[in-house]
Amino acid sequence: MSSNWVEACAADDIDEEDVIRFDHGGRTFAIYRSSDNSYFATDGLCTHEQVHLADGLVMDEIIECPKHNGRFNYKTGEAMGAPVCINLKTYPVKVEAGKVLVQLG
Repeated sequence: MSSNWVEACAADDIDEEDVIRFDHGGRTFAIYRSSDNSYFATDGLCTHEQVHLADGLVMDEIIECPKHNGRFNYKTGEAMGAPVCINLKTYPVKVEAGKVLVQLG
C-alpha cells in the first residue's frame, strides 16, 4: 500500500478538545484536536460494539464512547478499561495549509 495522505477536514472544523467523524473508502475514522492544538486520528468505531466515537466525549487525552462509556487514549489508541479491551488503531496526522491530513496507507 502507498503512504497516501488524505484530506480529512479543515483544521478549524474541530474545536479544541473535540472530535469529528471522517468517512473514507468505506471506513470510518475519528479526528481529534487536543487542548494544545495537536491533531490525532483513530478508527472511528469503538472496538466494543462498533459505535461511532465521534458522538462521544473528549476529556484531556481520552475519548469516551457514548454507548457504554468505554474509554481510549486517542493519542495512543490504548483501551483504558472495561468494557473496552481492544486498542484503537491510530493513524499519522499532519496539518498543512490549514488542512488536516491523515495517512491511511
